[in-house]
Amino acid sequence: MPVLSVVLAAALATAPACVEPPPDPTNTYDAAHTYDKLVRTYPDIRIASDALPPGVSKTADLVYAQYGTRCLKLDLYRPPGGRLPVVVLVHGGGWKAGFRAEFVPMALRLAQHGYAAVTVSYRLSGEARYPAAVRDVQAAVGWVREHAAAYGLDPRRIALAGGSAGGQIASLAGLTGTGEGVKAIINIDGLSDFTSELALQYEDDPRKNPSAAGAWFGGRYAEQPALWRAASPIRHVRPGMPPILFIGSGQPRFSAGREEMMARMAAAGVVSDKVILPDTPHSFWLFDPWLQTTVEASVAFLHRNLP
Repeated sequence: MPVLSVVLAAALATAPACVEPPPDPTNTYDAAHTYDKLVRTYPDIRIASDALPPGVSKTADLVYAQYGTRCLKLDLYRPPGGRLPVVVLVHGGGWKAGFRAEFVPMALRLAQHGYAAVTVSYRLSGEARYPAAVRDVQAAVGWVREHAAAYGLDPRRIALAGGSAGGQIASLAGLTGTGEGVKAIINIDGLSDFTSELALQYEDDPRKNPSAAGAWFGGRYAEQPALWRAASPIRHVRPGMPPILFIGSGQPRFSAGREEMMARMAAAGVVSDKVILPDTPHSFWLFDPWLQTTVEASVAFLHRNLP
């Protein structure tokens, strides 16, 4: 057994038992609550199915990181076969809410296209401020690499994807620190630049005390400018970075900085692509018919960039 595996096994054997945090009644960012808010405006939407389709297996509640008694878990969905490419999916919720179950429907459909898919939980802003969530997602990528052989995964073909806050986290995790090794990124309606005029209009609104971003950073832009800049994926554009697919809703505020980031990527010789779903709300990926378009665009991008 490799030395690292022996060390990890010993650490897990001596780690204290996991204690699940109590449910947070204020955390209502899920498909059901979002449906109730949107259905009057979009009466034809349907919550995307999370039923396990034939040929797709699920391995649930795998611990990928532990801090004292606090365990972070992921669920793995995979089709038959081995050396599978992997997509790690990061849920949204304004850095303060959300559940990994948000991306189960997309994970299942990716699995039907031949990809293993991993949905992850991470520490929200009420538990740990920036950059904890980014580090958690990077730890999940590390777990996938470390356990690839055991689950029939290809450690050289890993992509990160996320929606809303999860899109921003996925982008940042793939561009910084131990995100090294991520080969492609899909940012679904997530910010690229916290410091852009459009983002500050909403994320630094003085009427919100604090705003969702302000709570994550521990202060408004004037108070924590270095953090707001460092957390902006646009600040980390460089030659050799992973290609990014941007999938956007009809609500421009949630993709603030996207066009500027794509321009910088082009100047750095890095591939990017953009798919916009007009007349759609934020959180469109939770619902049919929009999820299918999201999956099709993602699969086409992954086929090109995660062969």
